[in-house]
Amino acid sequence: MIPIFPHSDLEKLKHFLSQPRDLVVTTHHRPDGDAMGSSLALGLFLEKRGHRVSVVTPSDYPDFLKWIPGQHLVLNAEFDPEKAKDSILKADGLFCLDFNTPSRTEKLANFLVETKAVKIMVDHHLDPAPFCDITFSYNQSCATSELIYHVLLQLGGSEPFDRGISACIYTGIMTDTGSFRFASMSSDTHRIIAHLMECGVSNHEIHEEVYDNFSIDRTRFLGYCINEKLTVLPEYRAAYIAISNDELEKFNHSPGDTEGVVNFALGIKGIRLAAFFCERDGMVKISFRSKGDFSVKEMASLHFSGGGHANAAGGRSLEGLESAVQKFLEVLPSYSERLNP
Repeated sequence: MIPIFPHSDLEKLKHFLSQPRDLVVTTHHRPDGDAMGSSLALGLFLEKRGHRVSVVTPSDYPDFLKWIPGQHLVLNAEFDPEKAKDSILKADGLFCLDFNTPSRTEKLANFLVETKAVKIMVDHHLDPAPFCDITFSYNQSCATSELIYHVLLQLGGSEPFDRGISACIYTGIMTDTGSFRFASMSSDTHRIIAHLMECGVSNHEIHEEVYDNFSIDRTRFLGYCINEKLTVLPEYRAAYIAISNDELEKFNHSPGDTEGVVNFALGIKGIRLAAFFCERDGMVKISFRSKGDFSVKEMASLHFSGGGHANAAGGRSLEGLESAVQKFLEVLPSYSERLNP
């Protein structure tokens, strides 16, 4: 479905951008393909319009995303926290992409709240927090990159979509839809993809950069997850994988190496619910995926301080890896009927 943005907000944004500004685009901690694709697409567009732009990432992001056009705009807060802080606090405008609450940026959260910059949110997650002056939120969209496509159309017609910006948006949509296979894809999204290809995007080259560019360590790590760490619970049509920090270090873990691991558990015949538990950054990060009408958002929000979408959600636990897995096993029986309709 094509989102309908409030006309007053679009006009307010157009007026704000009618003169050169110091602008920051930021996204969530551990940026994925949609986060970087949408952020860099917007950053390149704003730069073309004469603005001074930084794309501030709260943390590093995978090497397989570092080919995306616009890398010269990136300021990594992990590597230069003071410069990132100053950029946010001194900005005229702050674009918040692919997250719905400041806490998703972790160490940058306080600066997002403190800055006097005009704040603009573009996001497709449920329940956006009311911390922005302008909010373009549409949870029926498959990706924030899809929303950025529509925002840029409203701001500049078809003119913004050069090959670089188009590649950014294509990458974001491709990665957030599992290579266009998730139910969130619509006929309108396929039309966007067609337009991006008409603008010069090479679909096979982008796919190779993202999906056919694994390190040897990451390939071995995936094999280890499937062969040694996969647990299947047929009575609940569920499966999970749990990885400790020591196991990550054993395989020389880099940002992005755990991306998509949960989908291997979900890909097993008959499985409707999959979870991936990963111990890192002093906590346990959890990815949930599901098929059909079973919503993992409820499980994530009720039991694991998380949230997300119906078929893709995330959570966290501060109680350790074993405790997080045990809690998952304890709550599963309450979902048994819905997992076995």
